[in-house]
Amino acid sequence: MNLFSALTDQLTEEDGFLDTSDRLWTFGDILELTSAMGSALQSAGVEPGDRVVVVLEKSAYAVALYLACLRIGAIYVPLNPAYTPSEISYFVDDASPVVIVATQPLADAPTLTLHNDGSGTLLEATNRIDSVIDRSSADSAALLYTSGTTGRSKGAMLTHGCLLENARTLFEIWNWRPDDVLLHALPIFHVHGLFVALHCALLGGSRVIFLDRFDPDAVRHQLPSATVMMGVPTYYTRLLADPAFRAEDCVNMRLFISGSAPLSEAAFAAFKSRTGHNILERYGMTEAGMICSNPYDGERLAGTVGFPLPRYIVRVADGGDQALAAGQVGTLQIQGPSLFGGYWQRPEQTAESFTPDGYFRTGDLARSDEDGRITLLGRSHDLIVTGGFNVYPKEVERVLNEVPGVVESAVVGLPDADLGEIPVAFVVGDCEEAALRSHADHHLARYKQPRHYEFLEAIPRNAMGKVQKSHLRSQ
Repeated sequence: MNLFSALTDQLTEEDGFLDTSDRLWTFGDILELTSAMGSALQSAGVEPGDRVVVVLEKSAYAVALYLACLRIGAIYVPLNPAYTPSEISYFVDDASPVVIVATQPLADAPTLTLHNDGSGTLLEATNRIDSVIDRSSADSAALLYTSGTTGRSKGAMLTHGCLLENARTLFEIWNWRPDDVLLHALPIFHVHGLFVALHCALLGGSRVIFLDRFDPDAVRHQLPSATVMMGVPTYYTRLLADPAFRAEDCVNMRLFISGSAPLSEAAFAAFKSRTGHNILERYGMTEAGMICSNPYDGERLAGTVGFPLPRYIVRVADGGDQALAAGQVGTLQIQGPSLFGGYWQRPEQTAESFTPDGYFRTGDLARSDEDGRITLLGRSHDLIVTGGFNVYPKEVERVLNEVPGVVESAVVGLPDADLGEIPVAFVVGDCEEAALRSHADHHLARYKQPRHYEFLEAIPRNAMGKVQKSHLRSQ
């Protein structure tokens, strides 16, 4: 099998696929690009199982490159283009790619260049391939980096089989229709925009209104032409902040989906009041794809992520990995057919992430009701989710501690009405805030940088010497 074939075999080449700001790309256009890009990657020495690191802005060419990697059996490794060179170097060192595809040459490995207009060295050659490399369901299709709660990022190996299973399940439970049009404003370097959204569209042969980024005016303009939209909670709060946004904008919409961060009950209610639509909230993670979803047909409860997907077994467990009764709070643990194949080159961390009886430890605190509906109550550790993106405090603290004069730092997430959470830094030492901001600007993507800095004489710790971040949040 190959995920490429499963996603594309039902497509009609002349039908429209990606509707960008400058043209409508047919499925045939994209498939032709995969043929050319696959040939170029093979000429660069890429063989089945090799990693291809990709650092590109969102574009139709970037989508075609993902499919080209699947086609030749390579492992696609997308990185956020907002990362700094030092951040990218870490991922390149860890993934050991045969080639990098980026907008400009990078020193860490051979680089093929590709720009949003299709120029660059990747498409210079005129060769094409017609074949699709066969892969097993257990072979890795993509390597996506996630830090979970341990600080340093690790690569989750997502297989052809697990990605296809998750896509087919979502396609079914969300009642995808032949005439659906997807409004796509998400980035495509993580699970939500790349796999959840585009895989459903490919399975349905759907047209995708493909926006470069989320912009409330652009989304409002395109909504009447769409039937489905997927977004992070920030998208919906920003739409609601526009007094011109109204029910008439949603005249043809059948489904709004939210994920990647918790959707507040206030935003859920406000959206219902303004548009008449109940947002469908779901829950997933890099290592498992989607795990739970509120029902398409049935009650969608604000503040919950719904029920486990078909063929998933979910339990809320105590510290000894024993299942808890409904209503009790514990750590969410899961078994299911779309679980990842393990962490890249980290067998010990892979083993530690599973219980002795085979459940994956998500690290999320949750409770279930008598019917099995899941409510998330926060992270079991201190992961910050801002605007749908993960910020790992240890990574930010490591950068801040490099500034001369800093004795130590602690980073926590504080609630924010727009982004869900924002990172805030507490610093001990003799330094200027300007120096901290400048250093962070050079070493951290913008969304990871603390929005506020507070200076303390000492970081509060408990008797065991652990930082008491709950005290910092209260302060």
